[in-house]
Amino acid sequence: MTEAGYTVTGMVCAHCAASVTEEIKRIPGVSSVTVDIDSGRVVVASNSPLDVMDVRSAVEEAGYELTT
Repeated sequence: MTEAGYTVTGMVCAHCAASVTEEIKRIPGVSSVTVDIDSGRVVVASNSPLDVMDVRSAVEEAGYELTT
């Protein structure tokens, strides 16, 4: 199991967090996503390390920006 943390800008509510979570969970191998709206921090657990571009694409699909 691998965990990686990212910073996402633009999230302000539970709906935002749910949208980001839903898109990231579509990435093959992702087992869980934890979102802290206040800090913009997203922690993703997966079976193997993820390509940051896959995570970036998922976040952008949800309408937000991955900054880290």
